[in-house]
Amino acid sequence: MKITPANLPDFALAELQPCSVWAHFATLCTIPRASYQEAALRDHLIGWATVRGIAAEVDAVGNLILRKPGSPGCEAMPGVILQGHLDMVCQANAGTAHDFASDPIQAVIREGRVIAEHTTLGADNGIGVALALAALEEPGLVHPPLEVLLTVNEESGMDGARGLAPGTLRGEMLINLDTEEWGHFYLGCAGGVDVEVEGKLESVRPERVEGRTETLYRLEVSGLRGGHSGIDIHLGRGNAIKLLAEVLRGWAERGELRLVGLGGGTARNAIPREAHAVMAVAEAEVSRLAAWMDECLMAWKSRFSGVDDGVKLFLQAVDGECTSLIEPADCNRLLAFLDTAANGVDSVSAEFPGVTDTSSNLGVVALENGVLRATFKVRSLENGRADRLAGELVGHARTHGFSARKDGAYPGWTPNPASPLLALCQQVYTAEFGQAASLQVIHAGLECGLLAASHPHLDMISFGPDIRGAHAPGERVEIASVTHCWTLLKALLRALSGTDAALTLYGTSFCHLCDDAVTVLQTAGVSALWVDVADDDALTERYGVRIPLLRRADGAELGWPFDAAAVRRFAAG
Repeated sequence: MKITPANLPDFALAELQPCSVWAHFATLCTIPRASYQEAALRDHLIGWATVRGIAAEVDAVGNLILRKPGSPGCEAMPGVILQGHLDMVCQANAGTAHDFASDPIQAVIREGRVIAEHTTLGADNGIGVALALAALEEPGLVHPPLEVLLTVNEESGMDGARGLAPGTLRGEMLINLDTEEWGHFYLGCAGGVDVEVEGKLESVRPERVEGRTETLYRLEVSGLRGGHSGIDIHLGRGNAIKLLAEVLRGWAERGELRLVGLGGGTARNAIPREAHAVMAVAEAEVSRLAAWMDECLMAWKSRFSGVDDGVKLFLQAVDGECTSLIEPADCNRLLAFLDTAANGVDSVSAEFPGVTDTSSNLGVVALENGVLRATFKVRSLENGRADRLAGELVGHARTHGFSARKDGAYPGWTPNPASPLLALCQQVYTAEFGQAASLQVIHAGLECGLLAASHPHLDMISFGPDIRGAHAPGERVEIASVTHCWTLLKALLRALSGTDAALTLYGTSFCHLCDDAVTVLQTAGVSALWVDVADDDALTERYGVRIPLLRRADGAELGWPFDAAAVRRFAAG
């Protein structure tokens, strides 16, 4: 796909700062990157790296590893790995005509945030990928040897991190860029396991009763907020599948439920926003069913007040003839299973106040032609507790006559409060922003646990911008927090380079004189901290018409033009 301003998701993104980060994110929005469909993006990035002399390697499972030597004087320092994942969760509101296999993400700017109003945005983890790519090409950036690890299929099972061969990574420290709350350093995460449920339900031909007229109806639960099944599970939002089971089971106790099929949810790691059932309803029963639905909706409006106020429940006649129904006893056991299956927060952490310890999410269900398939996502900060809850769900399914198994288990990331990388990150954060960052663990699956299993020597930390509504339409990222992440990442890389550069080079992207100045510094063998004045209004006002400009720690300045000899004299003081 040729990328031009015309097919960027919103050309205003190109005006945001830092421009290199947003330019990369805009590109990511144009190239489809659902799980298992990252090849086009990976090929594009290989071409991008090749043009810039950055080494690119694809491993056996499809992960992309980009490598760049350390900046002059930093080549022998311990390497740093910047890590993110290429794929995104693909969710769209009902009625939204969006093909995630071909259509670009329509990103717009609203009230200081970039948002996709009717689909997921892919800021999870597109912003992290964009930050890493920008670091690889930032002119004048002082850094140790860099590796950028971009994994595949993170959202659908962490297959990329799971398949990374031991010894692939050369660095000694890893910065994961896949968390979603600015101002926090994450030093641990939940592990997880899927529970897959299957079963065959008996179908019967509907009896024809003289004088009885039946119509097929679609009953639908919608309007819920959904969200990330780890990060948002504690918010008490409605699960559309569970609500559908509730209304159907209640109706079966009050009237005659003649179920044809049902479905809901699209991803095990997203709280379902919509679910539906198709059922045959006698004309004489429609008004009683509608009254029961009104009663349910009123109860839900109260239950989810301030949390999921948009919940909807409606009934609509559909075309077609009813040729088979789920046998009533099988229908009852299905609804009992769905209605009583564990869902939501199981326990909270005693060690980390306010953090969910263990949870489950009924993410997907489908009943078609009498065949049931359902998927739960179980998470826990302790692997044994995840296995325990998954085992209970397996037992619950089997008790109701369905087969079930655990699948896709991955370990959590055990916190290391004594991490040297964490200590350095805290120092740099405080120096840059005048306050301390908080330390946190996250009830979501980062790839750090799997990466620690294959590369146990790694010292790891994670941070990221403010992202809200990940895994759901309306996903949005705060622009200012992206700028903060970029500032922090550059400062961290400088600190990890082992050089305390006494010089600062002020410039901006797409400035040929600034590029020339970087070349002069390289020729002189002098390192300088690169600062893009476009990232800060005060710097733009102070230096905008004077760049490129060198500034010494004592405040002395050297304006352009300068040559290598002048730079050496200036650096020597």
